[in-house]
Amino acid sequence: MLHKALSAVPDVEMHHEYMVHIVQPLAVRRYMGWITPEQTLETLRTVYGAAVAYSSARLWGDSSNKASWLIPELAELFPDAKFVHLVRDGRKVASSYFHKLKDECYDDRSTLALKAYAADPHGQLAPPPEKKYWWPLPRSDDPRSTAFGSFSRFERIAWHWVEINRVILDSLDALPAGRKYFVRLEELHADPEAVARLFGFLGLHCRKDVAEMFARPHNVNRPEDTLLDPRQRVAFDSIAYSMMERLGYAETPEYVVNY
Repeated sequence: MLHKALSAVPDVEMHHEYMVHIVQPLAVRRYMGWITPEQTLETLRTVYGAAVAYSSARLWGDSSNKASWLIPELAELFPDAKFVHLVRDGRKVASSYFHKLKDECYDDRSTLALKAYAADPHGQLAPPPEKKYWWPLPRSDDPRSTAFGSFSRFERIAWHWVEINRVILDSLDALPAGRKYFVRLEELHADPEAVARLFGFLGLHCRKDVAEMFARPHNVNRPEDTLLDPRQRVAFDSIAYSMMERLGYAETPEYVVNY
């Protein structure tokens, strides 16, 4: 949605998951501690750095959860960069990933392939740079690292939602207030003024027609919405309730998306 809305603004070059086949494996390698900050920066210079340098637009952006694991390096590489932490109710995220990304998000075979590589990253051939293979695994200091081995695909997705938001919050905590902005997707959907405030943070004027884009859900795969079933609700709460509280969703009912 951010990609579509910001692409409608003059002098903005906006992307969705730019060069994902490079950035996603890079992000996982950095999160897992398989590469150093210096190695991460070197790759980011050749990807994001080159893209920004050759862009003719005044502002360049990428809407990508893959970049979430790389905030410290991106903040160093681009001292003027601003970061938008856009969150959504974790139940909707988990359901969407589970139903709509069946072939590319934490499937059993791909997860096992990355686990085998994680056990021996210097001796084992790395999986190819397809999205399905490169979703983070809990590190040894994660309290759920042992349990993760018996997690269902849905539980792996729920863990991912918790961990990526934890990493974002911790990373952005180190940045000054003027470089970061937190907003809930539900607020952008319900309130045009919330959209205008987001655009203001980015130094952009928000036209009425652009703000109205957020009032109607957009989906890149299928316009379908599935509520969590009772078993999934129990599993999700056991993994994600604390983060739901932290992000302000714990006391709200799960909602239905009308496409």
